[in-house]
Amino acid sequence: MAKVKKKAEPVKVRLKKNDLVEVITGREQGKTGKVLKVFREKNQVLIEKVNLIKRHTRPSPTSGQGGIVEKEAPMFVCKVKLICPKCATGTRIRMTQTGEGKKARVCLKCKEMIDG
Repeated sequence: MAKVKKKAEPVKVRLKKNDLVEVITGREQGKTGKVLKVFREKNQVLIEKVNLIKRHTRPSPTSGQGGIVEKEAPMFVCKVKLICPKCATGTRIRMTQTGEGKKARVCLKCKEMIDG
């Protein structure tokens, strides 16, 4: 019998494009970078210059010369923490409502609003 791969349950991803994040586990631990893309259905983020992989490409009319290309690979959300712009540390965040009824992210260390 073949094993069936379970689909990842989507979690609430509180990260957005252009957020500054820090990697907290794995071989990339301690590195920081900007979020390039968020894959909400897969619970993953693509971070600039973090989790680089090598891809062997063939020459084609569009890409020109082939060779070994380094590019970023997606990383699970649970492995990264948002860096608060106010206290400049990796922190957990909570969602709260502002006075106008809009949702905003709040740093749990300094209790400052990150956006909104």
